Amino acid sequence: MDPAIVRLELGLVNTFLSLCRFEWQAGYRELATALFQAQIEYSLFCPSLLLSEQSKQRLFEHFWNSNGARVGEDGALGWSKWLEKEEELRQRAMKEESSHDSEKGGWTGWSEPLSKIKEKNEAMENITETDGALDELEDESEMKDDEQKDDTEALLKMLGIDATAEANCEIKDTRTWTRWSEEEVARDSNEWMPVHAKNGISHSEDPADAEGDEQLLRVIAYEDLSDYLFSIISEEARFSLVSQFIDFYGGRMAQWTCTNSSSWAEKNLSLEAIPDSLFDELRRMHDVLTKEGRNQTDTSLEQVFSSSDDISMRTSMMRFIRNATLLCCTIFPQNHILEEAVLIAEELSNTVMNTSSCSVTPCRTLAKSLLKSNRQDVLLCGVYARREAVFGNIDHARKIFDMALSSIDGLPQGVQTNASLLHLWYAEVEVANGTHGGSGSSESSLRAMHILSCLGSGTKYSLYRCKPSSLQQLKARQGFKEQVNMLHSSWTRGLIDDNSIALICSAALLEEITIGWTEGVQILEQAFTMVLPERRRHSHHLECLFNFYMRMLCRHHQEMKLSKLWEYIVKGLDIYPCSPSLYNALVEIGHLYASPNKLRWIFDEKFQKKPSLVAWLFALSFDMSRGGTEHRIRRLFERALENEKLRNSVLVWRLYIAYESDIACNPSAARRAFFRAIHACPWSKRLWLDGFIKLNSVLTAKELSDLQEVMRDKELNLRTDIYEILLQDDLES
Repeated sequence: MDPAIVRLELGLVNTFLSLCRFEWQAGYRELATALFQAQIEYSLFCPSLLLSEQSKQRLFEHFWNSNGARVGEDGALGWSKWLEKEEELRQRAMKEESSHDSEKGGWTGWSEPLSKIKEKNEAMENITETDGALDELEDESEMKDDEQKDDTEALLKMLGIDATAEANCEIKDTRTWTRWSEEEVARDSNEWMPVHAKNGISHSEDPADAEGDEQLLRVIAYEDLSDYLFSIISEEARFSLVSQFIDFYGGRMAQWTCTNSSSWAEKNLSLEAIPDSLFDELRRMHDVLTKEGRNQTDTSLEQVFSSSDDISMRTSMMRFIRNATLLCCTIFPQNHILEEAVLIAEELSNTVMNTSSCSVTPCRTLAKSLLKSNRQDVLLCGVYARREAVFGNIDHARKIFDMALSSIDGLPQGVQTNASLLHLWYAEVEVANGTHGGSGSSESSLRAMHILSCLGSGTKYSLYRCKPSSLQQLKARQGFKEQVNMLHSSWTRGLIDDNSIALICSAALLEEITIGWTEGVQILEQAFTMVLPERRRHSHHLECLFNFYMRMLCRHHQEMKLSKLWEYIVKGLDIYPCSPSLYNALVEIGHLYASPNKLRWIFDEKFQKKPSLVAWLFALSFDMSRGGTEHRIRRLFERALENEKLRNSVLVWRLYIAYESDIACNPSAARRAFFRAIHACPWSKRLWLDGFIKLNSVLTAKELSDLQEVMRDKELNLRTDIYEILLQDDLES
């Protein structure tokens, strides 16, 4: 396909994601979810018919307005299969109707008997009399309604609520506004799934879904989203849509795009909270810096960085992601990135506990059912085995890997090309098991050597029995050398894929295990010379290879000169200035050999050269973990806000307010930051609600009331009426 079309469609997807983020942050969460559902159905599951764009939209309108489950909902089939099923039901109904008509008799022309005509006339007279009686009853009921209305108004006045007063009447107690904001946050957490128009049907399993008028407000009509639908045909754009959808709802998946890409930058700038993947990197750095134990600093870090998402909301979102990604796997068959995302979503939807304390892998049942439906998907075997290893079930993981590798030679040639990736995953699991002292860790390095020797020598995989002989190791190294040389021509043309990256990593890992890490590093460095520097900068495959390279160097940092390792890390940050893993490596190595001021200087230099949210977050987390002064931390916030792009980052403002109110305990400074924040980012409902929750001690009831009015003027979606809170208070009292 023409690269210009691919770039155009990728740009369309990024613009669409910006729209969804805006609607979500403004409080219209059901609309954002409906937009995702509609676009995925429209782009990925379109019926294979020759349709004009107008006909396609009319057909999609019929699907959207039906009771059919949409992508992510339980029982969803996809637009195309739903249409096939509807057509089958229609054909069946037509056959039944035609057979029923054939059984009826023909018209004879006979008239009804006179007695029946009289009965009908009498029935009509009775209906007329009944209508008159009903009119009298309606008049009486209207009078009673008026009386009840007067009684209701009197009761409201007795409760201290004037129903005839204007809606923006002043609330005297700031605690009322705090409870209102907390209720608003809770409803936002529960009400993010749209309901269907017919009968207000909701396919969400959330028990908090209420019936009645509130459900009708959550109906997203076709007219609400028809203007934003577009068709995309390139594989890259469609995969980008699905991947960013998974990331939007907090799903975890392997890196699929370069950290220098525009989609990565736009996502980071639009964050309202720190995603789990980035939070894990920050937590890892924090743990490295606080090995000696600083409980107070640890609490402060949690107060600022932790996400406040409701557990039930996260569980329902993971179920939503699992359903949607499972359906998308039919469009992207044997895609290991999506398959891993499905299994992780299944784990997170079933458990919220620590993975180390769970003996049975939560995704085991789902993985087995997927493997039964497609026994040739060896990459799914590999993904599943890795999840078993994460939960400490190394023996179970070995059985799965052995089964997949033993059967791969009998599979089609297209499947056999995945052998390098499968061998690498297995070897990495064994190396990690040996490093962390897991089950059978003493022989893990020998097992890894055996696995990689089979791949390098090109021999059929056999179960591990003993250490490979010197001759087998020599054949494997020679085989890897020949295979890597064959990649040179394709890499120079830019044809880089997962399997070629896995082959080079496997060759380097074998050298590290058998001879030494220096030989492994040389293989990786030679691979980098096969591509131009600019291509390295924009390829996520080569970024993954560089991360593998850095992990190998960090494993052996005690055996090499600090200046050399430092040079590699700094050079990597010049190429990938937004890479969280590289900043982690910088701190992990730097804190051992360099002073805190030296690391601060590097953070400042990198941020000045290439301002990014990731660099700033690591600088902030580093200073907080090291017990930085309030002046230094405030300076970090102000430096970020001096940048034109970061000034519009909701996350930066929310962290600033949280720091001033919860850690520095300076309510007046938090108040100033809040008013600056809502001026810079007025579209973020969550930012406004932070002011209600965190600043109720310094904001008056009148100010909070005025803030709510401004939120309405800004057309933010408010779900709770303040009178609901007042009535609750009176009922409780």
